[in-house]
Amino acid sequence: MNRYKLHWLFFGGLLAGSLGGCRIMHQPAPTPVMMTPSSFTGKADSTGIGEQPFRSLFTDPNLVALIDTALVRNLDVKIALQRIEGARAMYSISQGALLPQVDAVAAAGIDRFGRYTLNGVGNFDTNLSDNVRGNLRIPNPTPDLFAGFRASWELDIWGKLRNRRRAAYNRVLASVEGRNLVVTALVADIARLYYSLLADDAELEIIRDNIELQQRAVELVTVQKQAGRVTELAVQQVNAQLLNTRALEGQVRQQIVETENQLNGLLGRYPTPIPRGSSIQDQQLPGSVRAGVPAQLVRRRPDIRQAERELEAANVDVAVARAEFLPGLTLTPYLGLNAFRPGVLLNPASVATGVLGSLVAPVFNRRLLRGNLASSQAQSREAYYAYQRAILTGVGEVVNSLQGLENYRDVADLQTQEVAVLRQAATTANDLFSASYATYLEVITAQRSVLDAELGLINTKQAQFTALIDLYRALGGGWQ
Repeated sequence: MNRYKLHWLFFGGLLAGSLGGCRIMHQPAPTPVMMTPSSFTGKADSTGIGEQPFRSLFTDPNLVALIDTALVRNLDVKIALQRIEGARAMYSISQGALLPQVDAVAAAGIDRFGRYTLNGVGNFDTNLSDNVRGNLRIPNPTPDLFAGFRASWELDIWGKLRNRRRAAYNRVLASVEGRNLVVTALVADIARLYYSLLADDAELEIIRDNIELQQRAVELVTVQKQAGRVTELAVQQVNAQLLNTRALEGQVRQQIVETENQLNGLLGRYPTPIPRGSSIQDQQLPGSVRAGVPAQLVRRRPDIRQAERELEAANVDVAVARAEFLPGLTLTPYLGLNAFRPGVLLNPASVATGVLGSLVAPVFNRRLLRGNLASSQAQSREAYYAYQRAILTGVGEVVNSLQGLENYRDVADLQTQEVAVLRQAATTANDLFSASYATYLEVITAQRSVLDAELGLINTKQAQFTALIDLYRALGGGWQ
């Protein structure tokens, strides 16, 4: 057996031993199963409103149209889509790393060997041979011409490259969930601002009605003063209340402008009037609201799903960092035309081929690798805690919104009764004042109480819709 066969046997044995080591490839740690409560409030529903499309939850066509526009034009959604494209590009790169890298090469060089060098003496001696004649003689300087293909292929014997691809794929999925999270928040923000706008409109209508009532009160008190039944102080007090209510009207008008502009910003457009539907007092809440069970929350809520994907990717990164300590096997074959004279480069005798296999193991840079492993492990633990936090936050938000819906419903019922009583009291105060059985202060107090109660009822109505929207977002609704 000659020495060339021995070399190939040695290389083959080395390759076989390396490939046999793939049995100990590092597997990422599995994603832990997080324990959740059996229900949110002691009553378990089979499904929750988070599974409903926003078009079936929100019945106002103006609101649905605003959401549809935002999903197309919102800049945050467009940014999230570009993050997905970036993650897909990284996944494509990780896929390419598993395949040989083949380059088409056209190279030219020239060397002038010194007389007292191995190449110089060897070429000189070769040119004196009787077997070397004509264009076979080696010139000095010696050109080196190559045209062909060269490749480099790292064999994935430890699963390192496949794990990198797996981590990249999980980050693609995480970026998709990030986009879903943006959409969920966008739907909730538009709905919240829309109902806030309806509430501002209702407040403005109530304030203007009270301004008319207070103007008539001013006229009445002025007549009473002329008749000598009240003093100038009464006229001043009633006028002051009217001025205060007018100032409140200006504040609400500014709130409407700011809310409209916030909505326009989410719609990706410059300020323009926002079309509205019926008053918030006429808008109906769902008769019953279902939340499902916390286990469904983990499967639906985008931020939890994103945190889970990030955790999976981080665990894979740890496996990759461990594999960095092991030797890597790289093959570098080539095939092409190689000659030292241009005239013979296309001659079939100029065909050259070869392959180089290298097994490289880290020796002096292990501190760097240990640092990289420690960093990957820390990021994995951080991702695990972020995953836990996302679940805890999600369950807490659902419970808050469910309780808010129930409590605000009771508050609204009581405030509705309060408004009815105070309106009757204001009418009674006006009648008694006209008959000189009540003072102007009692009239002012009654009117102010009605205004405050009506505004409070509108705020509670808005809080009910806000709680519904928060529950929908907390349950992961709106992105489908």
